[in-house]
Amino acid sequence: MSGAEPDGDERAALRAELLEQVDRLERSGGDVRDLSVAVRAMGELATAARVFSPWRDRPKVTIFGSARVPETAPQYALARDAAERLAAHGWMVVSGAGPGIMEAAARGAGEDATLGVNIELPFERGANRFVEADTRLVEMKYFFTRKVALTRESAAFVFFPGGVGTMDELFELLTLLHTGKSSPAPIVLADSEGGTYWESWLAFVTGSIIEAGYLDGAARDLVRICHDVAAIEDEVVTFFSNYRGFTQLDGHGRIELAAAPSVATLARIAEVLPGVGAPADLVLGEGTLTFPFDGRHYAELRRVIDLINGAGTTV
Repeated sequence: MSGAEPDGDERAALRAELLEQVDRLERSGGDVRDLSVAVRAMGELATAARVFSPWRDRPKVTIFGSARVPETAPQYALARDAAERLAAHGWMVVSGAGPGIMEAAARGAGEDATLGVNIELPFERGANRFVEADTRLVEMKYFFTRKVALTRESAAFVFFPGGVGTMDELFELLTLLHTGKSSPAPIVLADSEGGTYWESWLAFVTGSIIEAGYLDGAARDLVRICHDVAAIEDEVVTFFSNYRGFTQLDGHGRIELAAAPSVATLARIAEVLPGVGAPADLVLGEGTLTFPFDGRHYAELRRVIDLINGAGTTV
């Protein structure tokens, strides 16, 4: 195919399928509102893809939190300073582009390292002044498309205290990681020194969800509570110090890494990863570690990644 992209056939097939789905919805004779939602959602996702596209090769961290946090609050200062520190490491900072924590994140990262995904609400004034509106901002009507845009391209996530919107975003992300719908990623639960918001949240999750049998205890390893900039920075940056990525295929998991783990680390991995009976089940390749994986124990992968990065494990 002269002049065609390597994935040209796949693009053409997906384009045809998309048009067929829209045509099928139209021909079904359903409520026009169904077609309106489909068109608007597709438009919002396409716009987000165009805005994010120039920075596709830059690592991204999404910072979430309340729109009601004032500029004078310690959480605002922590979000601003953490975003500035992560931007200095080369990370793009993604936020909801609104006031409060979102404003602090954009302010700290600076215009050149900020992307915003704003939600249209009648009681908020729109995007904050620290997000460049022409090329780095997406305006959305739907929360579900906004959550896709806020999470799909990011490799790390930092949550500050917030209300139901922040909880919605956090629990959806935890669901995606726990079920393997998203690649392993660090989730930082950040609060100012002395704050107990996340400790109280974790106590609820442990006592009312995990101990009640609705969730396995390994899910606690998906999050880390941090109370200062250095801890937030370390949690995000260290996660990718040796770990590079994870894929699953045909009953096996494969971790990409920069350097091979030690024999002692392989022994510890065999102990913490379900389905691995002995270090002999772990196969080291050129920049890879392959092992039996049943597609269920994604939370335990965080323990493995900690070991690969030399950070130890909580068990």
